[in-house]
Amino acid sequence: MIQGSIVAIVTPMTAEGEIDVPAFDRLIEWHVASGTDAIVVAGTTGESPTLSEQEHCDLMAHCVKQVAGRIPVIAGTGSNSTREAIYFTEAAKRSGADACLLVVPYYNKPSQEGLYQHFKKIAESVDIPQILYNVPSRTGCDMQAQTVSRLADIPNIVGIKEASGDLDRCRELLRLCGDRIDILSGDDATARQLMLEGGKGNISVTANLVPQQMHEMCKRAIAGDAPGAEAIDTPLAGLHSQLFVEGNPVPVKWAMAQMGLIQPALRLPLVELNPAFRVPLTDAMRAAGISIPN
Repeated sequence: MIQGSIVAIVTPMTAEGEIDVPAFDRLIEWHVASGTDAIVVAGTTGESPTLSEQEHCDLMAHCVKQVAGRIPVIAGTGSNSTREAIYFTEAAKRSGADACLLVVPYYNKPSQEGLYQHFKKIAESVDIPQILYNVPSRTGCDMQAQTVSRLADIPNIVGIKEASGDLDRCRELLRLCGDRIDILSGDDATARQLMLEGGKGNISVTANLVPQQMHEMCKRAIAGDAPGAEAIDTPLAGLHSQLFVEGNPVPVKWAMAQMGLIQPALRLPLVELNPAFRVPLTDAMRAAGISIPN
């Protein structure tokens, strides 16, 4: 349904920790102009864990309004509380979002049956396209491919963002349910290979820095142009790695601040990138062709 380079957009903050709406709007306009195929708002990269309930709902609605139908908007509405996930998903639908991204419940570690019932309940409660999101390194809970295959039979579950970085898992998903839902990468380092093998896109952190390149790489990989996709992706390999030397979005926000796109502000408990990682990240940015103002 929604394919290509999908940016997991950051939420810019002021030095006081408030949402920097003008900077957010500038980022949206940059992505639209650069060919980004869709935007995920209020996801993990958008610091959703520290957004208040009202901020979360307002940010989703504002993003939809600013995008104004030019590209799809996917709202991050997941929670480890099924009731709260339904609440945010209903809010996203009211705001006019095109789809929702629902993370596997974190911390409370449900069983595979619990995961099935959680996502089934949300899908049946809110009539909006829904994309599952499996990221076991952050949630402590791994949704197995067989569970995803069961969920793929629910009409408004349309995709999964698989962020394990395990290509064998992605291949299993393609085999079991790739004909029923879109398999999207949530791991920039392995996204190209997944798309070459049948994946439909990449929900990307790297796209925050190089949206045009990520759009073109995804376009070529989905089309099966392996040499063309590789030629674009290879210079970005350092970014794919260095943007995760600390918890996302710490490195990407620091890098965007060096580019003059946003302030380097985060909300506690996240703090600015450790100085030990700044030179390697700067080197990766330069290797990717990013111009860094003095």
